[in-house]
Amino acid sequence: MIRITIYKDKNKDYVGLKALGHAGAARYGSDVVCAAVSVLITNTFNAIESLTEETLKCKTDESRGLMAVKFNKTPGSQAALLMDALVLGLKAVEAQHYNRGYIRLNFKEV
Repeated sequence: MIRITIYKDKNKDYVGLKALGHAGAARYGSDVVCAAVSVLITNTFNAIESLTEETLKCKTDESRGLMAVKFNKTPGSQAALLMDALVLGLKAVEAQHYNRGYIRLNFKEV
């Protein structure tokens, strides 16, 4: 199962994200759930780095299915909009596969 936690501060501003695990929907290399989550997260943070002035700390470990990203400061409106779009996409993947236990999306205040 992929467990994704979106971190926000007390003002509801994004702080970061951690995704851990593999969906297990299919064998390695053919798992469309893992691929969807990976593409959504990777594209969002590539867009934030390329299209905004935000800076991020990233950590990955493919064997564990780890993608962790933390904003260096409170993100501006463009980065927040990109994060909102990411959450929308992740919720859609979760809803499509919820009863199968492939992905769980959580929000945590830090």
